[in-house]
Amino acid sequence: MYKTLLGAACAALISTSVLAVSQKADNIAPIKAQSQTASQQANALFDDIFDRQVARNPVRQTYLGIKTDYDKWNDLSEEAQARELDHARADLAMLRSLDTSTLDASTLVSYQLLEQQLTHRIADFKWRHHSYPVNQMFGEHAGIPAFLINQHSIDNLAEAEAYIARLDAVEERLDQVIEQLRIREEKDIVAPDFVLPHVLRDSRNILKGAPFDGGEPSTLMADFSGKIASLDLSDVTRTKLLREAELSLLNSLQPGYQKLINYLEELQDKATADAGVWKLPQGEAYYRNRLQRITTTDLSADEIHKIGLAEVARIHEEMRDIQTKVGFEGSLQDFMAFMRTDEQFYYPNTDEGRAQYLQRADAVLAEMDTRLDELFRVRPKAALDVKPVEEFREKSAGKAFYQQPAPDGSRPGRYYANLYDMSMMPSYQLEALAYHEGLPGHHMQIAIKQELEGLPKFRRFGGVTAYSEGWGLYSELLPKEIGLYEDPYSDFGRLAMELWRAVRLVVDTGMHAKGWTREASIDFYAHNTPNARIDAVKMVERHAVMPGQATAYKIGMLKILETRSKAQLALGSAFDIRDFHDAILKNGAVPMNLLEAQVDAYITRKQSLALGEPGEGDAG
Repeated sequence: MYKTLLGAACAALISTSVLAVSQKADNIAPIKAQSQTASQQANALFDDIFDRQVARNPVRQTYLGIKTDYDKWNDLSEEAQARELDHARADLAMLRSLDTSTLDASTLVSYQLLEQQLTHRIADFKWRHHSYPVNQMFGEHAGIPAFLINQHSIDNLAEAEAYIARLDAVEERLDQVIEQLRIREEKDIVAPDFVLPHVLRDSRNILKGAPFDGGEPSTLMADFSGKIASLDLSDVTRTKLLREAELSLLNSLQPGYQKLINYLEELQDKATADAGVWKLPQGEAYYRNRLQRITTTDLSADEIHKIGLAEVARIHEEMRDIQTKVGFEGSLQDFMAFMRTDEQFYYPNTDEGRAQYLQRADAVLAEMDTRLDELFRVRPKAALDVKPVEEFREKSAGKAFYQQPAPDGSRPGRYYANLYDMSMMPSYQLEALAYHEGLPGHHMQIAIKQELEGLPKFRRFGGVTAYSEGWGLYSELLPKEIGLYEDPYSDFGRLAMELWRAVRLVVDTGMHAKGWTREASIDFYAHNTPNARIDAVKMVERHAVMPGQATAYKIGMLKILETRSKAQLALGSAFDIRDFHDAILKNGAVPMNLLEAQVDAYITRKQSLALGEPGEGDAG
């Protein structure tokens, strides 16, 4: 399917699409069927398929700012998964009933992307159990409280009651999680033994505090009481809501979590130290599938491994240049040890130190915001917040991550920094991390995507990992090209972050395709990067539960840089970085081969304009 996307369609697509901020998609009036062109009818079908998918998923609704099923969770059962497969097959059949010869170029690309998505969804159904439903990176044990805290806003009495209704349904939801774990256990698909202790710790954390025991309110009780505190309610109503929330926590959430804890304690005895998915049934084929889906390329594990080794060697040389610049004598390993241990590079592991880190991140992003016009023609309208990862999940969560804004503007984009252990958040990496997660990284790309006019919803709200993470890593380099990273140590931090992603190519393929052990994988990180060993441990454990995902960053970045170099060579003095970024951003997240076709079309259009030939429009 990757090869079916047409370069000619991309050329017209890039010429006719315009970056603009959209009104909320749901407010657009429907076009009457009798007046629709074939392309309008196709786009109506694309949105209908998306809307029906969302209507079956209350959790997705909430993420999108839709409150239709605000009191419900989506169904995690085997029966629900089978129904989703049936829906995908039916949707694909409807899609293929369209006459693609009548579609305009933009709609044809959307058709091909949606066909690819549905085809992959159907083909990958056989791999649905090749995962660990709860782990240190994701899962309902942490997802339920994180979702209620960060997504379920309460602006009135009905929304407070919906929050309680969701608490009432937690036991049933966790019963479904246990069912999924049992199915995998029967198939010998059990998370490595170093994973479940994280899940157990985080699950137990949710049951700490009132009303479960004495002391301060528990995480969710504090969240609920804080949210209803500002509502215009009578004292009687407020007291009633608080009591109902307490009862829901005691009668549904607590027994649900306790059953999950009991089951995981039993499962722990059956877990082994083997970290790679080669241990799973048909593990080699599964990993090959994962790499194809994640990178949107046909690169093999061996090819990705070799790319990683080459990038590690290149970045090491650039680090040696900085080592010389700052006058540090010794080997690169010595320099890395200095960067890893010298106190000048770390904020205190105190509340004051964490506050200083967040203040500095805010300042870095504010400065970047003033420089965006040098690189982009359009900026996101959605606001961006910087927040620490919540205490209940900070020990297990990754170093940093981004959460997209609500399309209706009710929730900003959020950059979460994990400040649990400040030894893992060196100041020299602060700038690159903020650029990656915030501006010009994930917030820039994802918010703009959501705000695009003229694209069907599945493209505005969907994603391609290699594209988004490739953009994030590319966004760490961009500030250097406009004079930022003035401190050579911060530039070393940028290289350290890029090196981290290059090592990921080596270790992910090493673990899952070459049989590397957990310890060997940790040692490779520790020997080749300046990061703390605990950082390496967490990353290797992430590889174990998210096979292939970490390869997206470097593969995506390399493709963006490859296409940029191609455009610079072809256009010479006519090359404008802002136009190039329009060509990258203006059509949402796409597979790597389509990204290349978009840039090729941008080059052709610019060359035609330079020759004075008529064009269909210039989005630059």
